[in-house]
Amino acid sequence: MAAAALLAVPSASASRFLQHGIFDDAQILYGNPDQTFPVLKQLRTKLIRVNLVWGGANGVAKRRPANPANPNDRAYDWSAYDRTVNYAAQYGIKVVFSIIGTPPWANGAAGVNVAPRSALDLQRFATAAARRYGGQFAAPDGRLLPPVRHWLAWNEPNNPAFLRPQYRKVGGRYVAQSPIDYAKICNAIYRGVSVTTLGASKVACGVTGPRGNNEPTSARPALSPLAFLRGMKKAGAARFDAYAHHPYYGSPQETPASPPPPGKRGVAPTAVTLGNIGVLIKEVTRLYGNKRIWVTEYGYQTNPPDPIFGVSPALQARYLTQAYGIMKKHPRIDMMLWFLLRDERRARLQEGWQSGLVTETGARKPAFAAFQRLG
Repeated sequence: MAAAALLAVPSASASRFLQHGIFDDAQILYGNPDQTFPVLKQLRTKLIRVNLVWGGANGVAKRRPANPANPNDRAYDWSAYDRTVNYAAQYGIKVVFSIIGTPPWANGAAGVNVAPRSALDLQRFATAAARRYGGQFAAPDGRLLPPVRHWLAWNEPNNPAFLRPQYRKVGGRYVAQSPIDYAKICNAIYRGVSVTTLGASKVACGVTGPRGNNEPTSARPALSPLAFLRGMKKAGAARFDAYAHHPYYGSPQETPASPPPPGKRGVAPTAVTLGNIGVLIKEVTRLYGNKRIWVTEYGYQTNPPDPIFGVSPALQARYLTQAYGIMKKHPRIDMMLWFLLRDERRARLQEGWQSGLVTETGARKPAFAAFQRLG
């Protein structure tokens, strides 16, 4: 384990900026805030991640706005997000907004996980969002809405669940399409937010999932993090402030410091977990320079209730502490967001995620106290 840890932790000075938080839309965005936010405060939560959904059933823009860069356009419904940022400010918690989900009118109803036909539509939505949550915008009740200074461009675009197609066939050969589409998404969100807030806000691109098979003819093609990173650079993803990644483990046998197992025939693994996150950071540095690194999803599921991917509640607490320690020692990592606060209700069916700090019924796991001790 010690040798593996050296792969993930450089000898340079530790991060001075690491902040930790929670990502759980079911509880934070859609749950009862009078119940959820006191618990977040008890946990000493510094950040909450919230998916700011552009389109879809819960989207802000259910129809095409007449003036898309204006947050007051009548097509927009920000009410859930206004409530969340107000509660977060009341409890001294910062918000990380992740802009995701394409409306039907922006891509011919191809699906929320298909890029918009025009990146300008997305840029204008990002502008409207950044204006509304820039710190100087009055809500309908007359109060100024609190500022949001951390933004993410999409979610796991190397995963077909969140961006498709991953590949397309051109002239008899397969081309990685998701990095091409994502470069436009990244640029649009960065421009929409950064120009509006004049540098006061930070935008992270990438937001990559930990795995991908790089096999366009497989049943579920997906790009590995390094292949995707190189592809988005080649496709023109130009400017952003941080690179975000989700370095989840692959099996219950992997500790936070364990590198993923090698690939076929002993070749280097395509996965980037916390145990080998240094290879991703090295490639980010080669392609983009000294960008900051945000870990915007991380977690360990528990058994019970998950007998396949879960670890014991005691190990979950231990691994949470170890993971935070690894990130704290890295001079480039500024953020660790744990997924989830509460186990999903589907846990009884062995579906969904069971990485909560509390069970589905609200009982605290040992990880609850471990999270409190982070600071």
